[in-house]
Amino acid sequence: MSNPVRAIPEGYHSVTPYLTCKNTAQAIEYYKSVFGAKETVCMKGPDGKVGHAEIKISDSHIMLADEFPGMNAAPTPGVKNACGIFLYVENVDDVFKRAVAAGAHVDMPLDNQFWGDRYGKITDPFGHQWGLAQHVEDVAPEEMKRRSQEYAAKMAK
Repeated sequence: MSNPVRAIPEGYHSVTPYLTCKNTAQAIEYYKSVFGAKETVCMKGPDGKVGHAEIKISDSHIMLADEFPGMNAAPTPGVKNACGIFLYVENVDDVFKRAVAAGAHVDMPLDNQFWGDRYGKITDPFGHQWGLAQHVEDVAPEEMKRRSQEYAAKMAK
């Protein structure tokens, strides 16, 4: 008797981002150099456009493809997007510096946050926004509530 096919393939999570890029091949090289991504799949059409690719960053897969008119569209750099990727890394300061040195725009400077992460936001050269974080402190729920109220009051000024 054969094993049943898994609904979620081995090594994947139930939610997997799918990024559309104007130049997926360049984006993959950027993600390799900045985030240490490993390319696992890259299927190109006869025109050289990437129809489907996959990279793996740490334990997570990200799927990518070039934009195809009528099907999808890459974000426009400089225009805010409704969706971004939150990425935990071991040394957020180094990753943040590499991202900026490789052409990312800083949307929110890196800083220690009230919820216990060192966190900042960038938009990569391909228009995708990334929240980069390293967990640096475990914060108890009561303390989190106190800090969040303090933060909200500060932001309201």
